[in-house]
Amino acid sequence: LLMYAARMRLLVQKEKESLGIPDGIIFYSDLNTPASPLFSKHSSLIGKPDYIVRKENYSIPVEVKSGGGLNPHKSQVLQLAAYCQILEDISGVFVPEGILVYNNVKYTISFDPKLRFELESMTKTMRASLRNGIVQRNHQDLTRCRYCSMKRYCTDAVYESH
Repeated sequence: LLMYAARMRLLVQKEKESLGIPDGIIFYSDLNTPASPLFSKHSSLIGKPDYIVRKENYSIPVEVKSGGGLNPHKSQVLQLAAYCQILEDISGVFVPEGILVYNNVKYTISFDPKLRFELESMTKTMRASLRNGIVQRNHQDLTRCRYCSMKRYCTDAVYESH
């Protein structure tokens, strides 16, 4: 039993390393089994990071993504920033960074004043778009439109031609 436990610990450690998850205790995961969304009353943000790791006296959100391109997309960085903000609001403890694992490459994203401002600005823009009912598309991809959660608000959706 002791050997089995040691083997499992080693496998978990290797899995954490392969996903770029930092040392610490994983106390939240949305990858293995669905987790409850986290909600911040202060910033009115809700989300489900893939992992939250407790490290020293603060928590770090970890988001695992794949896709085209060499680097993470701005939207993915802002999604991670939202998770940082939610964690900070819920815990009352400063969250210095988040980790974005993009195509198996680990990116440590600093939750610095610049990113905080970008998140706040984007959140305000999105909320204004929802209030006034005007959402404009920023792509030419039919598949993205087909499955978009904002389709009912969009005034510029890409449609299939029959």
